Amino acid sequence: MPHFPGMTNLTHLARRGVLAITGADRVAFLNGLVSNDVAKAAPGTAVWAALLTPQGRYLTDFFIFAAGDALLLDVAVEDIPRLEQKLQRMRLRAAVELADVSARYAVYAGWGGVPAEAGISAPDPRLPEAGWRILSETPLAATARAEDYAAHRISLGLPDGVPDLEPDKTLLLEAGFDELGGIAWDKGCYMGQELTARTKYRGLVKRRLVPVALSRAAEPGMPVLAEGVDVGSLRSVAGGLGLAMLRLDALGRTLHAGTAVLTPRPPAWLRLPG
Repeated sequence: MPHFPGMTNLTHLARRGVLAITGADRVAFLNGLVSNDVAKAAPGTAVWAALLTPQGRYLTDFFIFAAGDALLLDVAVEDIPRLEQKLQRMRLRAAVELADVSARYAVYAGWGGVPAEAGISAPDPRLPEAGWRILSETPLAATARAEDYAAHRISLGLPDGVPDLEPDKTLLLEAGFDELGGIAWDKGCYMGQELTARTKYRGLVKRRLVPVALSRAAEPGMPVLAEGVDVGSLRSVAGGLGLAMLRLDALGRTLHAGTAVLTPRPPAWLRLPG
């Protein structure tokens, strides 16, 4: 298996697959549907974007790679059938073809260095500290576990689809898509754009996805309470850390999930009011 000299950590993300979009209209087609500017995807540069409901609620998110005459979407495996079906319905007369190529490409995450030339790779576009995303047609020698990567990304406040983000419920601004570069505010319309813009410019965000330290083990999905009042829920958990969707007015209070005490650790990039 190929190795990545200089990269400290590399792990296979078995929960991720790849959806390919080909055809002459591939960029314009996808760009009219998702939250970010698809045209910015280029060799060595990935784009992070989300597909929303018409009401501006989260459906799924993915990293977009440009590879030859294809766009390759690094997306949660369980989301691929639904995403492919939805895109097929929206295709109309656009010159595009869709194919699940997860059997061809494996998805890896690397951090703690720069990968050698192998596969299709790009820095994670959300944060420099996040590391790299890699699509490879040949197996790569992993040096870390998926749990290690989960702890790494949670410490940075980076969501990873479900359970961090709830389909038909989560707003992009609740999950850091603005600060992390997942929204192109200067591009044309896309599905859910109107509510996303209104949420930003009217300051309607009332809760945020925030990293928390756990005093003891707790399970994803547990309600978070402040003095007995429900103020949010615990989403993903790894390495004594978690991501919790919390009401903003609860961040300065004592928080519990079951018997665990939760201590919010907002990252430097997270913009909180006042």
